[in-house]
Parts: sequence; structure tokens; C-alpha cells
Amino acid sequence: MRSTRHAWSPAVRPGDVRVEEREVPAIVEPTDAILKVAASCVCGSDLWPYRGLEDVAGPAPMGHEYVGTVEEVGGAVHDVAVGDFVVGSFFASDNTCEICRAGYQIHYVRRQPGAATGAQSQYVRVPLADGTLVATPGRPDPELIPSLLAASDVLGTGWFGAVAAEVGPGKTVAVVGDGAVGLLGVLAARQLDAERIIVFSRHADRQALAREFGATDVVAERGDEGVARIKELTGGLGAHSVIEAVGTQESMLQAVRSTRPGGHVGYVGVSHDVSLPGQELFFSGVHLHGGPAPVRRFLPELIRLIWEREIDPGKVFDLTLPLEQAAEAYRAMDERRAIKVLLTTD
Repeated sequence: MRSTRHAWSPAVRPGDVRVEEREVPAIVEPTDAILKVAASCVCGSDLWPYRGLEDVAGPAPMGHEYVGTVEEVGGAVHDVAVGDFVVGSFFASDNTCEICRAGYQIHYVRRQPGAATGAQSQYVRVPLADGTLVATPGRPDPELIPSLLAASDVLGTGWFGAVAAEVGPGKTVAVVGDGAVGLLGVLAARQLDAERIIVFSRHADRQALAREFGATDVVAERGDEGVARIKELTGGLGAHSVIEAVGTQESMLQAVRSTRPGGHVGYVGVSHDVSLPGQELFFSGVHLHGGPAPVRRFLPELIRLIWEREIDPGKVFDLTLPLEQAAEAYRAMDERRAIKVLLTTD
């Protein structure tokens, strides 16, 4: 049996990530595909179990963001073929059920991970390949791979945050969170023709990238002070659209309170112990929509924008390491020495 290097969390203690040799995954269901992974990465959501803030029930393969070449397909796979270069969604769907056809593939009736065997690996098994994978027009130039990888999750998530927040022409948008998702929420807001984009950030490198992606203003304050600053910048009204890209109690309240009555919050930060005061929400007049992003809905258009070099979301990767150094990749992101780490697999 062939072996493959794979990032693995033994769940012995927080911060314990190792790279081990495992068997190359095999076709299990006729709707499966096996990919040779070209690149993977560490997600901000991977840091929750890494920090001990989420329980991991025993050893667990890591990673859910991936691009690569189809190496094998099951007998029921017809829309992707061996040799295709593909971008994968982080959750699998058949893309045909009523929920999928409504654009919410993330809530597919038999939802399951898109990278069934973990994407921080040289090979990965992808279930429901026809609905989960989208092929690129051809073999991408190497410089496009980071951006295509971003489309697998953080770009699609930031984009959904902007769509859920009803970003559009003439609107003022605030973005809570300056991680990869928040920064790509800025990029999405710019692409959706927002007039003004305000990003909350205290870090010079992230502020600079936010401005490159289209931010017009930067607010360093947080919490109530940050809300007051947004109100000051918007004539006391608040933003039309707010993208919440963190997932904490403080960030969610900051997002709601920064939004004008009738405005929209698109929340895409993975929620951890968030509890909203019902009466405040009732009288706010603010719309809330979000959750895990239906990345599959946006993949064809995002791939087109990247392929035609209209956007370059791969700039969020400010550190590249080989898969063997996955533990250092986690440390760098945990210590905020990197916005997002790309892992090469060869």
C-alpha cells in the first residue's frame, strides 16, 4: 500500500500537531474521487481545536482547504475526470437536492466533510465528487494556485459574508476581523461595488493588505469604542452592511451595534459561545444572515475571476511551508506571525 504524509492531531494536548505516514486513501463510494493535493493550508478554524477550545475525540486528520489533480474516480463520477485540476468545497454536496439548488450546498441534506480524509496531506478522498469539485479551465500557472486554494474556503466565506450582508453599490461596509476571511470580505465588498469599506484592524501588515484589497478606512478600536468610531464615520447611523468574520461574543455584538437600522450583518466567523441579547436585537432593526459558507455556489465565478486575473486573493498567504513543517505553520498562525500559511505537498 502506498503511503502519504499527513498532518494529524493526536489530541493528546492543545498544540499537538504531527506529520505522519498514512495509507493513501482509496475509493469507498462510487461517487468518490481521489486527488493528489497540489496545495493545502491552515485555516483560522483549525486553531480552535489547536488551542484546546474545541474537543477532538481522539486522533484526527487536519485540513479542509485543497486544490489538486484528480487521480482516480469512482464509477458514478461523470463531471470530473482523471487529470482534471480541481478546486474543492470544504463540505461535500451532490449539488442537486432542493437545498443545494437554492444555493445552500453547505446545508446539503446528507452533509459531510469535503476532504473526508483530511486535506493537509499529499492525497485526499473527496466524496460526492461531481457536486463538490469544480474543474479549472486547464492546468493553472503555478502563480494562480494560492488564489485557487483561497477559493476553497476563505475567499468563498468572505464572499458569502458580503452577500449575506447585502453589500452593493452606494453602500458603506464594515468588516469585523482582519484574518484571511475578513480581508477577503474586503476584497468581495470591493468587487460588489461598495462605496466605502471600513475594516477593523490593529495590525499594520493586515491594514496594508486590506487597503490593497479595497478598504477605504481603518478603525483600530474594538468593542464599544469601535462601534462609536463607526458611528462617527457614518454620521451617527452605522454601516449599511457589516461582515462579521471572527465568531466571538465581542465581535458579534460589535457587528450588530455597528449596523444601522434596516442594515444587514453577514456573520461567517465560526461561533464560539455567542449569545445575543434578545431585546437589543429586537429593537435594533438589523437583519442577520450567515453561518458556514455555501462555497460551492460561488466557486465557478470565483475561479473565473482568478483565472482571468481580475482578483488575487492568494495574497493572504504570507508564509509558505512544506507539509512536513505543519506544526510550525500552526504555531505561526497561533502567534499571529502569519495571516495564513500555505502548505506545499511535494
